[in-house]
Amino acid sequence: MTHAEQAQALFMQGYNCAQAVFAAFCDETGLTQQQALKLASGFGGGVGGMREVCGAVSGLTLTLSAIYGYDAPDDRAAKLALYHGVQEAAERYRAENGSIICRELLGLSQDVKKVDPAPRTQEYYKKRPCPELVAMAAQIADDYIAAHPVGR
Repeated sequence: MTHAEQAQALFMQGYNCAQAVFAAFCDETGLTQQQALKLASGFGGGVGGMREVCGAVSGLTLTLSAIYGYDAPDDRAAKLALYHGVQEAAERYRAENGSIICRELLGLSQDVKKVDPAPRTQEYYKKRPCPELVAMAAQIADDYIAAHPVGR
């Protein structure tokens, strides 16, 4: 199963967009699924249900950070490389979807500030593009990783 398929399957099991993308890459990040799911849990619904940055983009960012991130505050080269990678991936996502903002992707009004998580029903899945968006974010991560191998 590809990372895109795994991300989509996780979303369809009820995980949020960020969890679905990030947990699909446990084989790459070295995290357990439980760790990945917990770390990404607050990024769903456009960061805590505020409908800001799409959870799929947050999951993509978490994935790239886990693989390419830095841990020394003075490692400017690593910081720049990571930021440029995240920007490149987000730009591709934006180019393919028109936005990286959750409420815009869902066609919601600009005044939506926060929401409680909706129950996962068949109707929920029918009216949201999220399954396709998490698969696309995972594919973008895969493409980035393939183009930027790290020594492991």
